[in-house]
Amino acid sequence: MALPRMDHVSVVVRDLEEAIAFFAELGLTLDGRAAITDSAAAAVTGIPGMRTEIAMMRTPDGHGALELTRYDAPEPIAPAPGPETPQALGLRTVMFEVADIDDAVRRLRRLGGELVDRVVPYGGAYRLCYLRGPDGILVALAERIDGEAGTEQEAADGDAAVGDTADRDTAES
Repeated sequence: MALPRMDHVSVVVRDLEEAIAFFAELGLTLDGRAAITDSAAAAVTGIPGMRTEIAMMRTPDGHGALELTRYDAPEPIAPAPGPETPQALGLRTVMFEVADIDDAVRRLRRLGGELVDRVVPYGGAYRLCYLRGPDGILVALAERIDGEAGTEQEAADGDAAVGDTADRDTAES
């Protein structure tokens, strides 16, 4: 079987406007919106009488897409054990490469994003973190450091976790 491409990842949210603003701040662009109420969609999902509104968000390179879906009927339900458990089976994170991870974390925190722990160096090639976005969506951010130390502190600490953006933002306030 030949697989030409992956089309998109779909994430269910309660507040579509909030989710659009969050992912737009990250750099995705709104590619389109649509109300979905037809019987074909109900047959695909196995949910008779479903009503949703979707927003397709496109990555800057044009290759990736994130479909944000708000269910009007039936009401959305929270998964068990919940998004706070990263080892839960199913979709875990949506990861994006960013040019400046500290700036991205600051901007997303203004829109309700919550840093899970802290920004850490990884393998000498990246700085990584997890952020909780709208409805607890676990968003992973990666800043490529191309073999160069990301910060003087990271160079001094080696592979130790550094860059606690939450503490730095508090200290700067």
